[in-house]
Amino acid sequence: MSVQRTISPRENGYVPLDQYIALGDGRSVALSATDGSIDWWCAPNMDSPPLFDRVLSADKGGFFSLTPREAFTIERDYLPDSNVACTTFTTASGSVRLTESLNSGNAGRLPWSELARRLEGVEGEVGFDLVFKPGTRADTASPWIQDTQHGKVFHIATLMVMLRTSPEVEITEYTDRLVRARFTVGAGRRVTLALLASEDEPFAVPTLEQIDARIDLSDGAWRDWTKTLDFTGAYATEVRRSALALKLLLYSPSGAIAAAATSSLPEKIGSDRNYDYRYAWVRDAAYTIKALLRVGALQEAKAAFAWLIGVIRKHGPRMHVCYTLDGDRVDDVQEIPLSGYMDSRPVVIGNSAYDQLQLSLYGDILETASLFVAKGHLLDEGTAQLLHSLADQCADEWQTPDAGIWELPEQRHYTISKIGCWVALDRASKLADAGQIPDGKAQRWARERDRIRDWIDEHCWSERKQSYTMYANTDRLDASVLLAARFGFERVDRVILTREAVARELSRGPLIFRYTGAEGKEGCFLACSFWLVEAYALLGQREQGQHILEALLKRITPSHGVMAEMLDPDSNLPLGNFPQGLSHLTLIHAALACNGE
Repeated sequence: MSVQRTISPRENGYVPLDQYIALGDGRSVALSATDGSIDWWCAPNMDSPPLFDRVLSADKGGFFSLTPREAFTIERDYLPDSNVACTTFTTASGSVRLTESLNSGNAGRLPWSELARRLEGVEGEVGFDLVFKPGTRADTASPWIQDTQHGKVFHIATLMVMLRTSPEVEITEYTDRLVRARFTVGAGRRVTLALLASEDEPFAVPTLEQIDARIDLSDGAWRDWTKTLDFTGAYATEVRRSALALKLLLYSPSGAIAAAATSSLPEKIGSDRNYDYRYAWVRDAAYTIKALLRVGALQEAKAAFAWLIGVIRKHGPRMHVCYTLDGDRVDDVQEIPLSGYMDSRPVVIGNSAYDQLQLSLYGDILETASLFVAKGHLLDEGTAQLLHSLADQCADEWQTPDAGIWELPEQRHYTISKIGCWVALDRASKLADAGQIPDGKAQRWARERDRIRDWIDEHCWSERKQSYTMYANTDRLDASVLLAARFGFERVDRVILTREAVARELSRGPLIFRYTGAEGKEGCFLACSFWLVEAYALLGQREQGQHILEALLKRITPSHGVMAEMLDPDSNLPLGNFPQGLSHLTLIHAALACNGE
């Protein structure tokens, strides 16, 4: 259903994050605002330097805007079961429909990036202004124009970019740093504009007619993909939209799954909790693979699982927390001299989590393998040997303090890390019993699994709170412990009490903070809210889970079903990087649980 909005002027050059819609082509993601401006696009890849970065710098950032010259309202949504977006601008003089796509080709992803924007007159006529401002990579690259026999080409460091426009578009300014144009769209008329981008390789120049036709081709490809999903229960529309969002984050050249498509969008406006999520986290990838498997997206799940196994093997024997989309190590954090979204600094590239110890990763990868096998698929010998080695490492290391699932600086005995180790050894022993991995250590893994369970009961249970706690010997709570419900942790009675404690102490309506002490420092974490839904549905109170889920779905409707990392519980505005894969995969798991699956 289209969302209707009255458009207000930008506040200090920025728009709320719920006014963006995400476009993608299996390689990169662009964010298009309700006022017709594309403010974020890393081309050609999700982790490339941004061509457009206005979302992080209102004054310096690059953008590509198509804006009516008079006051307007909009109706906006994705086309049904597609990642092609449609916006209808309505002014006093007429209305125009804008269709936007990061295009694909007949055989899948194009070997170049193609951002296409088609305007079609519906009633009357509407005048538009076009502005194309290429980014400067935070003043480290100076765009320059090359005149060629096929048109002008921008060079930004190693990136080549060409602006293509219909003949009706009147260019009024064309410099290295800025293009301006004017045009009018009347009823029954069509104007197409596009950006072509390619990096460090020969540059293809398709015709504008070919580009325009690929908008419909791309829409059809998205709809055909969505038809392959096999979930048809309650909340099917929301599940399909979340699966489409996860598909945006699948980096098709390698099979990696990015945690999110952006960097440095703040967890609280004005705070310094700003991170680069354009990398593949083992945890997020494993959770995503499980969600894709459960809704029937086998090709994507298999590609991501194969990539995950390959990159762990390449950089082993110890798993790292995250990797680049090409499967390399993630660089250390580097601050970029931009003002940040709503003046929230720092703006960064890189992520310091790469070398952290997170023991729950063992459970993530073994659980993924277990579900892969349970769905009727097979492990190869190399993968089986790797999983055997990881189970052995887990059996030796589970007593070590780590950084936990939230990547905190304090090394502690985090409860969810111990539960993750319990999962790892439980799944390893069962895979061995089923003949899927070598069984020489199965009995040892089972004994260590039981030791972990008993250790958690002794050290991570609070009689005063009647709850499992965030870490050993504290009364602080942690919503991630709700995952024990999905993992089938044996102490069901205590998991139920923990669920009630989290709902009682960490909730703001249907929204949940990550842990005790997070309130005031960040928004509510959407994944935690969906984990609570799942914990109710899986542990005997499905109607309560459905009630919370429906309240959450109302909260995310203004964002067209595309979610960031967090929501501000007071303003309901999104916070954190966007689109966030963890939010979408947890919605899928929650919806499945509410359907009794």
